[in-house]
Amino acid sequence: MNVLLIIPAYNEEKSILTTIENVETFQAKGFELDYLVVNDGSSDQTLQLLKENNKNVLSLVHNLGIGGSVQSGYKYAFENDYDIAVQFDGDGQHDINSLPDVIEPLLKEEADFSIGSRFVKKSDDNFQSSLMRQFGIKVISQFIKLTAGIKIYDVTSGYRAANKKIIKLLAENYPVRYPEPESTVYISKHGYSIKEVPANMFERKDGKSSISPINSIAYMIDVCLSILLLSFKKTNKKDDSSQTKID
Repeated sequence: MNVLLIIPAYNEEKSILTTIENVETFQAKGFELDYLVVNDGSSDQTLQLLKENNKNVLSLVHNLGIGGSVQSGYKYAFENDYDIAVQFDGDGQHDINSLPDVIEPLLKEEADFSIGSRFVKKSDDNFQSSLMRQFGIKVISQFIKLTAGIKIYDVTSGYRAANKKIIKLLAENYPVRYPEPESTVYISKHGYSIKEVPANMFERKDGKSSISPINSIAYMIDVCLSILLLSFKKTNKKDDSSQTKID
């Protein structure tokens, strides 16, 4: 079983090498693990550090945002016939030791897509984010349940695993505005199964999140509107036909 970590990175010069170090020293059991850093047009020394240290990197000419960079990783996973692709943050927030738990539902064929969650099983050492953002996450979670009929607690989690069918789906079309909650609805609307599993996450040490406590409410409203629009779009149910090349 071949697993690819898709690591999007934008101006992560302070954390990217440590993140990759943790990945490279992780002892995978029962599967083979590769990684690909997608440098999203960084303006700092991220790309230079990756090249100088001979790390596996795909560098985008322009900044495409998290959606575009992650989709580039899914395209790579599709073209290289990986069994599972896992989104993994370049800022050091995701715990590589939680990877076996995140991919387990796919290995056991219990789900097509899994989401690593801070809120399924809470612990004192698991970063939970600000109270305002947690409130926004709860509202979005309820909205997804109303529109898509699925209950996901950690709707903004970027620690997610996809099997071959979902890799193909997301390589073809991946939401760019609010990729995590929108792609969850998108996958569900196509008839694929999703499972949320516990995963440990750390507080960001360097840089800052694109969602501040101040703009959490605006973010919440925009996400809900985007999900509402997505819920009205017609989609074909899952198509498990043979894979075709994606340009």
